[in-house]
Amino acid sequence: MSDAATPSPTHDTDVLVVGSGPAGAAAALFLATYGTRALLITKYGRLSDTPRAHITNQRTMEALRDVGLEERLMREATPWEYMGNTTFCTSLAGEELGRIPSWGTDTVRHADYELQSPCTMLDAPQTITEPVMVQAAQERGARVRFDTEYLSHSQDDDGVTTTVRDRLTGREHTIRSRYLIGADGARSKVAADLDLPFEGPGAVGGAMSIVFEADLSHLVAHRPSVLYWMLQPGAEKEGVGLGVLRMIKPWTEWMLMWGYEVAAGPPTFTDEVVRELAVALVGTDDFEMRVKSASPWTVNHHFATTIARGRVFCAGDAVHRHPPTNGLGSNTSIQDSYNLAWKLAHVVAGTADPSLLDSYDAERAPIARQVVERANQSIADTGRILQALDLSDTTDVGKLEAQLALRKAPGPEGEKVRAALREAIAYKAHEFDAHGVEHNQRYASSAVVPDGTPMPEYRRDPELYAQPTTWPGAKLPHTWVTRGGHRVSTLDLVGKGSFSVVTGIGGEPWLEAAAELAAERGLTITPVSIGPGRPIEDPYGTWADLREIGDAGVLLVRPDLYVAGRHAGAPASADAARAWLSDVLGAVLGR
Repeated sequence: MSDAATPSPTHDTDVLVVGSGPAGAAAALFLATYGTRALLITKYGRLSDTPRAHITNQRTMEALRDVGLEERLMREATPWEYMGNTTFCTSLAGEELGRIPSWGTDTVRHADYELQSPCTMLDAPQTITEPVMVQAAQERGARVRFDTEYLSHSQDDDGVTTTVRDRLTGREHTIRSRYLIGADGARSKVAADLDLPFEGPGAVGGAMSIVFEADLSHLVAHRPSVLYWMLQPGAEKEGVGLGVLRMIKPWTEWMLMWGYEVAAGPPTFTDEVVRELAVALVGTDDFEMRVKSASPWTVNHHFATTIARGRVFCAGDAVHRHPPTNGLGSNTSIQDSYNLAWKLAHVVAGTADPSLLDSYDAERAPIARQVVERANQSIADTGRILQALDLSDTTDVGKLEAQLALRKAPGPEGEKVRAALREAIAYKAHEFDAHGVEHNQRYASSAVVPDGTPMPEYRRDPELYAQPTTWPGAKLPHTWVTRGGHRVSTLDLVGKGSFSVVTGIGGEPWLEAAAELAAERGLTITPVSIGPGRPIEDPYGTWADLREIGDAGVLLVRPDLYVAGRHAGAPASADAARAWLSDVLGAVLGR
């Protein structure tokens, strides 16, 4: 796709990206990696200075692994083994109501996670991920302009003209691009200017976040976790459900989250209010703290049903606005950009028709709905803990204390409360171990060619458990194979901005057809042959179990690691292999 970097006399850049959050930073990163000219602008003078989004799931890590950033991020983030004991208690120093192993860290679920991906989960706040992605984007040729505010845009047949303001000088000017990505957050002006249709009630609650430094290791190091949930008097169900202490750096930097009624507005962040909340959630005043920031935010239930119009595409919080439950925010945002960037790169390079870009809306708008609904359902599910204690809220301190005491009482009433509480906490696996939500995303669009088979039925809860398949529209399954005797993931064999054909013994016609079509169409198509004596071998036999095709069948895999087309067996002839592959590529690329 070298043509993508060719300067245009009429366009300042190929793609203008508005916003430097996870979606915008990722868009600039992926586009620059693929050789597409990208300019990222942000109205702010720096990258995120608050550690908002933080859970980084395996699918996101696979995307970053594909562009060579996995190890860099792992060096800076909190590792997987520290993420697991989500604890429900009255305070850090108080009574513990129960724990739930999270993010695949327990013995039972860990195998599911390791079988699904070569990557680990990480806790990587935006203060880590944004600089890593933006720096890499710049290293690969993307330009970045701070203090540059998006004002408006207009589209025509040849591109997009965007008016911006330099916030340091006040001067307004225009930027001409082929395409525009609006990744400007939950108050997206780009989405508003596009008049995108939204569904959902919108703001459903309020919460405030207080970031502070304090050494609390003596209270938590024995039960390492990302999140500690506090059943505290006055915690608003309209907010995040219970009071929360979130680990930012183990175990010396924290974020305190507390809900408030939207109608009443956020409280004033005085030193006394902040300290009082911190002492209540920690459960003792025997600690020193230094407050770094305090800010209110809105708990949203809002998603766009259309996420693109013409040459303008929206990504991230601009089109899916939801609470931080399930840790889906930055992950979905980065994955939006991973889906879109390769398509833009191919269109700009002239190897795909612009109609390919229609598949972004078809594929990612349903995901926007899914994650918003799931995250808000997880807030509702937190109410099961109050219900287990026969509470509707925590305003009646006397009743709260009585019900907490009842859980320790002998007899049938105490036994009933204990059982209900165990069940309510265990159900939070739908928030803290929703592995299927992260991996079972299936696409249906012009960029996927069905093979006539129905989507495989889920054998287990599709929200809790990932189910790999090579069905067209699903992500290529991961398993370990070998190259030169060294272990390598099947996901490492594909991607890198290119299409791939994956076959085995007897699949030579597919490889020959791929080479011919790549030369004719100006594409790079990576050949992958797996089997004894082939460049890639399957010594464990696990690829043969997962591939769902015969030795001589073929998978056409997209640059974002999704299966675009599948042929179960050997082609009837070399001409038949070429015709099938040409038809599938043509359908995907709009040519």
